[in-house]
Amino acid sequence: MSLQTNALGRYGETVAAAHLRALGMVVLDRNWRCNVGEIDLVLRDGSELVICEVKTRSSTTCGGPLEVVDEAKAARLRLLAELWQEHRGLHPPEVRIDLVGVLQDGHGAASVTHVRGVA
Repeated sequence: MSLQTNALGRYGETVAAAHLRALGMVVLDRNWRCNVGEIDLVLRDGSELVICEVKTRSSTTCGGPLEVVDEAKAARLRLLAELWQEHRGLHPPEVRIDLVGVLQDGHGAASVTHVRGVA
């Protein structure tokens, strides 16, 4: 991954976290990694645990940021959610997978799209 791509991804995660906090969510973890993969953001929304995948793009030339979560990615996110809960010893009543797409084309503020319960 190039430094520019890495920086864009970090920027998108920061924008997404701020957006979700503004909705009243509490960030519990960022960039949690294990041998299966990585969770971008882990949040609490009331009593729900929210596993959030953040996709950031600088253009829509290769598709929008929300077009990248297929069934295989959704299954991996569900597995990662289970592993994170085991690691933390937490067992919330509900777990939700959300997706946040951030589009920063270099012209003004980033555009943020939040989709709840994608998987």
